[in-house]
Amino acid sequence: MKNILILAGLALFMVACGSQKTVAVASTTAESAKTVALTPELEAGKNMYENNCAKCHKLYDPKKFTKEEWAPILVRMGKKAKLDETQLASVTDYIHSQL
Repeated sequence: MKNILILAGLALFMVACGSQKTVAVASTTAESAKTVALTPELEAGKNMYENNCAKCHKLYDPKKFTKEEWAPILVRMGKKAKLDETQLASVTDYIHSQL
């Protein structure tokens, strides 16, 4: 009787784990379908965003804000990060490509 309960518990555990993995893979696939292929210029902006902004705070998902909301944030943070106009434009282009 004890063996049957152990086997039933194991089977339930495996089924529960298996269904979660399937859901995670499905959502990952759906998310990757939405991503935009990055050109070398956009990749440079992404690297600048990740390397400069993460020094001081967590990185925000570009979709968290609209283009209009990002504009003053990028200008203010660009000054704090001491980005020149070209670097700021690169980061801005990357953020806008993700919206």
